Amino acid sequence: MVYRFDQFEIDDREFRFSDDHAPVSVEPKALRLLIYLIQNRSRLVRKQELLDKVWPDAMVTESALTREIVLLRKALSEDSRVPRYIETVPTVGYRFVAKVTALEQPPEEAPALGESASASRNPSLIWTAASVLLLAAVGASAFVYLHHGKRVLTEQDTVVLADVENSTGDPVFDETLRQGMAVQLGQSPYLSLIEDDRIQQVLREMGQPADARLTPAIAREICERTASAAVLDGSIAPLGSQYILGLRARDCQSGKVLAEEQVQAARKEDVLHALDQVAGRFRTRVGESLSTVEKYDTPLSEVTTPSLEALKAFSLADKKSSEGAWAEALPLYSRAVELDPNFALAYSAMAGIYANFRQRERAAGMLRKAYALRDKVSERERLSIEESYYQYVTGELDKAVSSCMLRLQIYPRDAGAHGYLAGAYRRLGYDEKALEEAREAHRLSPSAGTYLNLAVNYVDVGRLSEAEAVYNEAVERNLVADSLTKSRYYLAFLKGDTAQMSQLAEQARRRPDEDEMLIAEAETEAWYGRWGSAREFVRQAMDSAQAADKPETIADYQAWEALYEADVGDPEQSRKDAMAALKMAPYRNVQEVVALALAKIGDTAAAEKLAAELDQAGPVDTLLQRKWLPSIRAAIALHRNDPGHAIELLQVTSNYERAFGVEVGCPKFPPIYIRGQAWLMLHDGAQAAAEFQKFVDYRTVVRSSPWAMLARLGLARAYATEGDTAKAKVAYQNFLTAWKDADPEIPVLKQAKTEFAKLQ
Repeated sequence: MVYRFDQFEIDDREFRFSDDHAPVSVEPKALRLLIYLIQNRSRLVRKQELLDKVWPDAMVTESALTREIVLLRKALSEDSRVPRYIETVPTVGYRFVAKVTALEQPPEEAPALGESASASRNPSLIWTAASVLLLAAVGASAFVYLHHGKRVLTEQDTVVLADVENSTGDPVFDETLRQGMAVQLGQSPYLSLIEDDRIQQVLREMGQPADARLTPAIAREICERTASAAVLDGSIAPLGSQYILGLRARDCQSGKVLAEEQVQAARKEDVLHALDQVAGRFRTRVGESLSTVEKYDTPLSEVTTPSLEALKAFSLADKKSSEGAWAEALPLYSRAVELDPNFALAYSAMAGIYANFRQRERAAGMLRKAYALRDKVSERERLSIEESYYQYVTGELDKAVSSCMLRLQIYPRDAGAHGYLAGAYRRLGYDEKALEEAREAHRLSPSAGTYLNLAVNYVDVGRLSEAEAVYNEAVERNLVADSLTKSRYYLAFLKGDTAQMSQLAEQARRRPDEDEMLIAEAETEAWYGRWGSAREFVRQAMDSAQAADKPETIADYQAWEALYEADVGDPEQSRKDAMAALKMAPYRNVQEVVALALAKIGDTAAAEKLAAELDQAGPVDTLLQRKWLPSIRAAIALHRNDPGHAIELLQVTSNYERAFGVEVGCPKFPPIYIRGQAWLMLHDGAQAAAEFQKFVDYRTVVRSSPWAMLARLGLARAYATEGDTAKAKVAYQNFLTAWKDADPEIPVLKQAKTEFAKLQ
């Protein structure tokens, strides 16, 4: 049928939508939705029916339907408040209300022997021995398909995307079209592109500079080194006042052309739309099913931006980011959102960089903007944005995990999703699950980041020799990751290798992550009771962070210091540092640590006030509600000499005891430590010992956290309370030996010596 209403016409056989004879570009799902509404125009069509009919092979939410309705209204120039075509029945469904003329088309004639159906309708079809070239009248486009009817690639293959050859002389296409092609092809669950950080790694192995152009020759070598199946190289060339876009797949080993596509764009403004066409057609040519192409084929102008200049800035920023030059990438991303304030992917990318710089409040601000615009991106990017938003803005880790698992259902070879899930599991304390996901991420994309994460997860589960092997391999391959040196430092600490610790600390001097290494050194000094030295390292770390303009990080460090000062018995300094941290960065992560420090030193009014503010600001934050608030309130109860209530408050933390957040230098397992203190106050030595023993059992997770050493003192006190003098003496002696070079005036050390003397 051909359906006509006002100036619009839809040909359902040709799947063509036109406005006054001019083609209208809409997503395939949107057009299917419009046709179904028109076919059922005599009645109200409920939402579930539309979901079942338009998405028969997929589980999608009503938001997908809403998104397609919005796209249709835009194409129809319709205001939803005064509908001329699609009427909304709130919460129920939709009704097509315009008058429609339906004309039946004559049946298609069968093609003559030796002709395809396409050829019988298009006199410009030319057959050659090696290929088929179709010059299509609609859209003035053309494509070439080699090996007709044969799957060129499989779902197990990976491919390398080379740079696009730009012979137009217009620099706006430099980098831009490769970025656009990567985004469009990245929507495919079938294709798997080698990620840019992996490409950067291979370029280093090849002795190439980080900004080396990915020519077909270099891309082919990368293809061979990564055991990929094909190189994809694109091109754009002038054709009078028009443009020709091409995309070609070559076999890595033989160089043989596997498939080609070409599309013609009438104007510069049409190039992004032409890129949509060439990418979509190419996906079907290499073996992807038409159903998934239609399902995951959001136009590039919506996934990214309709502005070529904004896309160029974004592309340059992404290149810098993949090279690890985050500081250089940020102003380019900022430029992209200045040119297009609705550029969701740019906001998301900026959030990632701010998070890497530990500027979490800025990162959260960018994520909020990206989340608000998430309907303007592809399904893959939408889920990615939601994962980050739930984890780092609302703190809903269960939703973050669910979004990530949904992404992996669609894109099981997404190394980034596996790495993200590993990080979420690690924050929740699910170390074995985290290791499993980290291993899969590394298998799919053995880059600097996946090496680091895999090694860290091996350490968490106590497999130190395997962690060391991963670190050594990363170093041998000259992989660069800001946190690699610090992570190796923690491993050296667990092995007791002080020489390597000193060597690694020196390597981090005058680097962007210098402050993090200084905090690691501060933790080591505090572990051994050298508190004056620890404070000096904290001061140096704060100075380093100040030079790098990281106020949130400075506040983190000062809050960390306040918390430990509370536990070693310096309440005055603890309060001073807590207030300074809160003044510098009154954000949630700082408030959590400061509130706990204030509760421990007995400033219960201030601690309760902060706890109430946190509760109101983060009602669904998993770790806030299941770890921090119970710990703060339990510490308040201890100060009020109510250990029984403290233990009750901490019951909710039972499934999150090993969980920890993203706080720099923050101690691990506060609920466990506070519960141990509560049992001591109740004179239940056995229960207290069981809690403090966890710091010994989880040694590879707590690492050099000073609380882990203080827990050893708690263990000695628990044995003494239980009446086991022999065990108590050994535990006290172990603690005092570890603190043999400790600052002698530390109150907790004086108490330990007094308690030990009474056992003699």
